[in-house]
Amino acid sequence: MMAAGIRSPVAEEKTSRSQTEAAHRRLKYASLAVLVVQNASLILSIRYVRTLPGDRFFTTSAVVMAEILKLLTCVVIILLQKRLNVKDTVYFLVDSIVFQYKDTLKLAVPSLIYTLQNNLQYVAISNLPAATFQVTYQLKILTTALFSVMMLRKTLSRVQWVSLLLLFAGVAIVQVDQERKKEEQASSVEGSSQNYTVGLLAVVVSCLSSGFAGVYFEKILKGSSASVWMRNVQLGIFGTVLGMLGLWWNDGDAVAESGFLFGYTGAVWCVIFNQAFGGLLVAVVVKYADNILKGFATSFSIVVSTVVSVYLLGFHVDLLFTLGAGLVIGAVYMYSLPKAAASSSVAAASSSVSLASPRTEGDAEMEAFLPKAQGGVASPAAAVLATD
Repeated sequence: MMAAGIRSPVAEEKTSRSQTEAAHRRLKYASLAVLVVQNASLILSIRYVRTLPGDRFFTTSAVVMAEILKLLTCVVIILLQKRLNVKDTVYFLVDSIVFQYKDTLKLAVPSLIYTLQNNLQYVAISNLPAATFQVTYQLKILTTALFSVMMLRKTLSRVQWVSLLLLFAGVAIVQVDQERKKEEQASSVEGSSQNYTVGLLAVVVSCLSSGFAGVYFEKILKGSSASVWMRNVQLGIFGTVLGMLGLWWNDGDAVAESGFLFGYTGAVWCVIFNQAFGGLLVAVVVKYADNILKGFATSFSIVVSTVVSVYLLGFHVDLLFTLGAGLVIGAVYMYSLPKAAASSSVAAASSSVSLASPRTEGDAEMEAFLPKAQGGVASPAAAVLATD
């Protein structure tokens, strides 16, 4: 007989497994909570710093600074993976970036698009209410889905197609409501530096670029064994160079006269850190949380942005906006449902005995591998739900 004080290996293994699952569960909900705060706070903070009176910082310099911070963060993570061995880390970076230059050059295209997208985000939020931007920006789900079908030959479930229609309808209702408000206030409001048309155009172009870059980046990752952190280093290098070119083109003379950090305050630095590390946060969320909970987090962040906008930014919510935002939140949740779960729901509703095909292990690994886009992007069913 086994001594009473000695535990069997099987019992120890079960205890260890249960402790690991409990730790992952705590990390899952903690990361989801952080994601909600990050999604809502980024939009609100950009809106806040861009509408403050006084000297305005250069958005092009903020984009460059965010790329630099993201690049340094990924290098530090790789250094930690190499057990703080600087020699091995340098050799790994040089080999991955320089000697495999053909592989590195593939990241030039999405990096150019991300740089454009980050600049457009500042333009859009500077000209639109935070809640309106947050709702309209969910159109990136639609653009990513369309590019996935065209470029990756992916198929969407009936639930996902319905969710895309609801998404389009919800955004359309919100935009009609905002256009009506703009016309009503046009005669009574003094001249403003905000331009609704410019903001809306910036959102649409940003959604298109986000969809294309996300699918393009996924296509690259599927044929590569490079880690997500290495890919973000490559993206960061191109992003920094392209961002500097954009800064020189748009604000070169002004930056030369006033300085790179002109207009930077504590609030501006908070926005930059938020934008730089927000994309890296999604990699953790997708790894430890499923798409359903991630959809809830994104939807809840829209609600948080709207509520805070009402109390702090003077945003007025009416019936049309509530209806449109509700359709968008529902569409985000429906689209984020895994295909197996969505197909099973449709089958149950129609009393069908056929079951949806289960997701493969490769698909699950890919969703856990891909990050989001201000710093990286996720697969169409996951990363488009985050707010890069």
